[in-house]
Amino acid sequence: MLEIRGHFDGTQILFDEPCNLEPNTKLIIKVLDEDETEREEWSLLGKKKLAKAYSDDEPEYGLDSIIEVNPEYAGN
Repeated sequence: MLEIRGHFDGTQILFDEPCNLEPNTKLIIKVLDEDETEREEWSLLGKKKLAKAYSDDEPEYGLDSIIEVNPEYAGN
């Protein structure tokens, strides 16, 4: 599933970012109220930041990187 942000200009629905869709592609339109729009924007920002923080080029940290063991950690 692809998520594309857009808006209604009073006449037609416009995408806010470039998008290549094939003719007759089926779409689901979800109309957001102002509170939900802001919540969606924060959620999208969070997703982008998490994707950046945990990207494929993130270094792996082995157990030898641990300076102090947490004895209360359930994974021990």
